[in-house]
Amino acid sequence: MNLSSEHCNISDWLRLEATVKASVYVVAFSIATSLTVVIIAIVSQSLQLRKEVRLVLLCHHLLCISSYCGLGVVFQGMRALLANSPLLLCWLVFGAQLSVGEGILFTLTLMALNTYLAICYPLTSPSFVDSAKYRILAGTWTMVILKNVGLFLIEGTSPTPASVFQSAPLCPVILNGMPARVIGVFSLAFLLSLILVSYCLIYREGKRAGHFNKSNIKARRTVLVHLLQISLHVIPTLIIIGLGKRCGVFFFALNLALFGIFAFAQCFNPLVYGLRNRDLQSKLYPWLCCRKKLLP
Repeated sequence: MNLSSEHCNISDWLRLEATVKASVYVVAFSIATSLTVVIIAIVSQSLQLRKEVRLVLLCHHLLCISSYCGLGVVFQGMRALLANSPLLLCWLVFGAQLSVGEGILFTLTLMALNTYLAICYPLTSPSFVDSAKYRILAGTWTMVILKNVGLFLIEGTSPTPASVFQSAPLCPVILNGMPARVIGVFSLAFLLSLILVSYCLIYREGKRAGHFNKSNIKARRTVLVHLLQISLHVIPTLIIIGLGKRCGVFFFALNLALFGIFAFAQCFNPLVYGLRNRDLQSKLYPWLCCRKKLLP
């Protein structure tokens, strides 16, 4: 934190920031959850769709987005309202939000790898991926939770055991030290590299097979839309991690602008990865007709 200026009151900035973020999270949670409920309902009602690994990963991805936005409403709301919540509760809520936030990028990576395997190894990969999908998901979540618990134990040792049960008006953020920031940047860079390599190999295989010729605009557009969506997740996050918390109108506006871009990307993930899917599109209209018939 940059507290060198005597006019800099970081508490005022944090509370104002929390108020704005809580409001944005409410909007993002409403949009993302509504679309997530529709997509999961469509998938759950079709045996064929439930067997699709990409749709299983998509449902996990959308649940991570809704959970992340919902926990963001809770955490930023506690900070904005000065709820005087126990320090341990603040850490638990923020830690849960951070974990599902990492789950968003992990599931994006798994979706990219699954697409790569399906395109480049269409004969051998489906049986392997189908048999191992739940073990891979369980291993991914175990790794995320263990990493965050380890960092929590490293950075949370300074307060005394009694102080973690005392109230904290602004709900200080845990995992904001240098070890957590360095590990966070490396994790993002590693996952981003896996996604980019997967899409490069997908593009190379598609071009070799003639799928990315000049007449097939939709295939090229799909790859570009996915890469743009991923960049809206990763780039703002990397900048926010690098900057940390600083005082001043410029840093406040920059932080909120980056956060707004990130939240905007969360809202449109169900559309980009879900409702643009042909299988889901084919089931959407019958599902909506069925809902209308059930309404009084």
